Amino acid sequence: MESLPGFRDFEPSTCAQRNALFHGWRTVAQRFGFEEFDGPIAEPLELFTQKSGEEIVNQLFAFEDKGGRKMALRPEMTPSLVRIFGKNLATLKKPTKLFNITEQFRYERPQKGRLRSFYQFNADIVGEASLSAEAELIALAAESLRYFGLTEEHFYVRLSDRQLWQLWLKAFGITDEALVGGILSLLDKWERRPKEDIEKDLAKLLPSSVQAKTFFDATEQLRHCKTLEAIKACFSQQATDAELSEALRQRLSEFGKLLHELSALGCEKFVAVDLTIVRGLAYYTGFVFELFETGNQGRALAGGGRYDQLFEKLTRHPMPAVGFAAGDVTLTDLLNKYHLLPEYKRKIDVFCVFEETERDRALRCSQMLRRENFSVLYPFGETKMLSKQLKKAYVEQPRYILIFTQELSSRGKVHVKCLANETTREVGSEEVVEVFRRERD
Repeated sequence: MESLPGFRDFEPSTCAQRNALFHGWRTVAQRFGFEEFDGPIAEPLELFTQKSGEEIVNQLFAFEDKGGRKMALRPEMTPSLVRIFGKNLATLKKPTKLFNITEQFRYERPQKGRLRSFYQFNADIVGEASLSAEAELIALAAESLRYFGLTEEHFYVRLSDRQLWQLWLKAFGITDEALVGGILSLLDKWERRPKEDIEKDLAKLLPSSVQAKTFFDATEQLRHCKTLEAIKACFSQQATDAELSEALRQRLSEFGKLLHELSALGCEKFVAVDLTIVRGLAYYTGFVFELFETGNQGRALAGGGRYDQLFEKLTRHPMPAVGFAAGDVTLTDLLNKYHLLPEYKRKIDVFCVFEETERDRALRCSQMLRRENFSVLYPFGETKMLSKQLKKAYVEQPRYILIFTQELSSRGKVHVKCLANETTREVGSEEVVEVFRRERD
């Protein structure tokens, strides 16, 4: 029987590689002072529809439990974070830096880089309105890739701003919230669709005062701006009033401050201004970013941004927040491409071989070593000749082989064989644990 489409089996080698990713994510997050939390794998369906609308249901593993409750396997962690910490916002320390590593589920067509079951590294800063939160998270995202040996030759951060896009729409007289949301959603898919299709959709969305082709051409120019100066020059070509010009000046100043802080954090070589990044989720309210393999090959390695209104939407209490998520599928593919995935090798400290008369003594010694945090193997069932046991021990490649025989036992001794230099020595039966402890220390 095969596993379900979009789900994976993790045999020992792939499970070890997955856990190596988890270890790296957790190590870097803790270096940045983030605290780990977790939540249930299933949540009330309303938690996701309230955030994203009823249309999200088609993308979820949604069901009704035996009590008649509508539920869903979590497709992301941000709504759960808001639910968990929204209950105690008054007493929550601010800022709070949180992370988790969880399995998520989305009902969509499995394809390269995207599965129905996947793991994500999620990091969020709650209760901090300043740009330092964005800078910290972008630095964390970049460092979480550098931990695995990836450099600026392998990936980069594409940094954008939804507020700049809202100002751009305002320059064309587009301020209706629903209309702005629709155009931002279109901008998010812009580079993946033919020009003709985009212009058709624009013709349906734009007010009659704005021509689709004019808007398309001007927007294409803005999308290709790679510096703040170029963005300013592009805006100046549109008829803008004094109020809009001042809002643009202030926002570009904020953008510059963010780039400066990222430079101070040593991230300047990773970060590129890129307004083609919009992020599809409507709850983003400010700066957004995505990490991609150099050359924009494949899907995003990570993505996130500021979502200052989500707490208020779900809890009725305002709270600034910013976060990102990184997936294990795209990261595994990238590390595999550059041969940076750790090789699986079980590390065994000791393998005990023994004559059947010495079985009890060998097992007692094995358990004492395990309690001292050494990994120990020994043959199961009725033991065979020592030569066959030794052959099996060599297959496991332990650091040491302990040999128990009746003759050695009569002298109160045990043989310790070191595989690194193929030397064998006698050690007192009661001294084995202490000898190994000294050598480890």
